[in-house]
Amino acid sequence: MQVLVIEDDVSLMHAVSSVFREEGFNVHESLCGDEGLFMAEQDIYDLIILDVMLPGMSGIALIHHLRAQGIMTPILLLSAVDVIERRVQGLDAGADDYVVKPVAFPELLARSRAILRRHGKLGETGDIRVGGVILRPRIQEGFVSEVSLKLSAKEYELLEFLLINRNQILTREQILDRIWGFDTDSGAGIVDLYIHYLRKKLTANGCSDLIQTVRGIGYMVKGKADVPKNEN
Repeated sequence: MQVLVIEDDVSLMHAVSSVFREEGFNVHESLCGDEGLFMAEQDIYDLIILDVMLPGMSGIALIHHLRAQGIMTPILLLSAVDVIERRVQGLDAGADDYVVKPVAFPELLARSRAILRRHGKLGETGDIRVGGVILRPRIQEGFVSEVSLKLSAKEYELLEFLLINRNQILTREQILDRIWGFDTDSGAGIVDLYIHYLRKKLTANGCSDLIQTVRGIGYMVKGKADVPKNEN
């Protein structure tokens, strides 16, 4: 999953990023509000870790800009000020949760996982289950009935992006930016090629209809998140 960390304290930004990378997340960073807003506007992140006080644009103003555009990426605020009014201001602006500095990293991760679960991006066990497909982020692999799909790194990233954004049309440009990066030399045709690779592996395991083409726009996965059966 993709996390954007917007924090002007370089040492804290790197520390937060390191913690998320150790948990298997792909992390992008920004030191100021204006650049952070530009990156967040691409709408390709699963979670934003956002400092309240930033050069260029405050965290609260950044949230207002995103929500006004209909970008509902989950946001967890960081602030050195533990004041009820500040917390209320951030939550009312559209933030999902709030952590006070100095940051306790276990709490930060726990709150982040809770946010992702509430938004349906992460299952209770950390797995992502849709349409009979199970993704296990910690090992970056996909399964159907416990049979490995043997995904390449890019195939895994692409399938994960589609599943966690199920029931949402993703344009080729969004997919390209998310999986290959803003500065890639690849064109949108690479997206179609990797969708083809994925479909071959899914079809071989009985999931031929999982990925649907939205003609002239991009792709989407329809369906609800599968709830694992209670094995007790």
